Amino acid sequence: MPGSYIRVQTGYYKKCLQPTVNKEFTEMWIPWSSEMLRQDLEPSQIKKIKKFDGFCCVPDHLDYKEIVGNFYNLYHRLDARPQPGEPVATLGFIKHIFGEQFEIGLDYLSLLYQRPTQKLPVLCLVSKERKTGKTTFLNFLKLIFGKNMTFNGNSDFRSQFNSDWMNTLIIAVDEVLLDRREDSEKIKNLSTARNSKVEAKGKDRKETEFFGKFVLCSNNEENFIVIDPAETRYWIRKVPVLPSENIHLLDMMAKEIPSFLYYLLSRNLSVPVPLTRMWFSERQIRTEALMRVIRNNRNRLETEMLFILREIFENTGTNKLEFTNKDMLELLKRNMPRLTRQQISNVLQNDWGLRPAPNSLNYQTYLYNSANDLVSVHSTGRYYSISMNWVSQKFDENT
Repeated sequence: MPGSYIRVQTGYYKKCLQPTVNKEFTEMWIPWSSEMLRQDLEPSQIKKIKKFDGFCCVPDHLDYKEIVGNFYNLYHRLDARPQPGEPVATLGFIKHIFGEQFEIGLDYLSLLYQRPTQKLPVLCLVSKERKTGKTTFLNFLKLIFGKNMTFNGNSDFRSQFNSDWMNTLIIAVDEVLLDRREDSEKIKNLSTARNSKVEAKGKDRKETEFFGKFVLCSNNEENFIVIDPAETRYWIRKVPVLPSENIHLLDMMAKEIPSFLYYLLSRNLSVPVPLTRMWFSERQIRTEALMRVIRNNRNRLETEMLFILREIFENTGTNKLEFTNKDMLELLKRNMPRLTRQQISNVLQNDWGLRPAPNSLNYQTYLYNSANDLVSVHSTGRYYSISMNWVSQKFDENT
């Protein structure tokens, strides 16, 4: 009976078995008052309760320790143990998900299992079609990693409270739609962060080591998240429709988990040493699906620029407009605050074929003042020059 209780710092916890919808049970520690403890146990039993200096979260699947030093480990031991076997159904399904990147996909899963603290790319599975296996893949990961994986909703990333997912190995989102730049910035920064702040309701924020990996699924192939052209942290795969529907596939793979873990341990990595901080090189994880999202994001910037330029022509009555990269950055900051001059230059020069003045010259342009009104501004710089007719023609092409 004393083994069902622990004392961490000055608080007591009881190990309880919580029923699940599948009529199974999952272990969890519930805070227990000292008064209730005295009602449950004899004084001699209370003295036998193990005492710890605090909680920690140390992920390890091959040499798991429930107690690290004098701290109780909140990371969960995996249920399955590696055993020899033939995970035929599982390997077939992994081949379906990763296609021509099958070996890299197996490397990704091997690293998740063998090196849980290794930084890995943000894996995104996308497809407009249904019955592709995206959700099945998430459910399969959940069967392997259990309570070390959590499912988030889109709103969870925007909430200031994150204590329920900051210390998990895998943070998965099905039907993801994080189309605000702040969402993408948060995910990509966390994907490479060593430490971050964890905050629970009613408690102070505290720093914690972050080792989580993000797996996102979406039916939106083009704008489910904001990704810049130079971004190297996202691995996006377009998943095809399964050749045949098998309603028992997940059950089959569940039975093969021990043999699949054994397979991951016994195979050699196709990328044996890390090539970047996220193990794989940019070239290895760059896909056409990634480029499609990047092109769509660039189109969003281009369209926003055209809207602003047309608005200036309509409100000022001028037929010709001159502006620099810095001016356009200032005009866009109301709606797209995290842009860079390089992104604007890419649209102006690479997409629109414009060239700035060869030398720094005086020019007149228009900017928004603090009251959000367009005002005439005189400045000096290497400016671009466009006409109202050019903007109208370009606007029609893009919209």
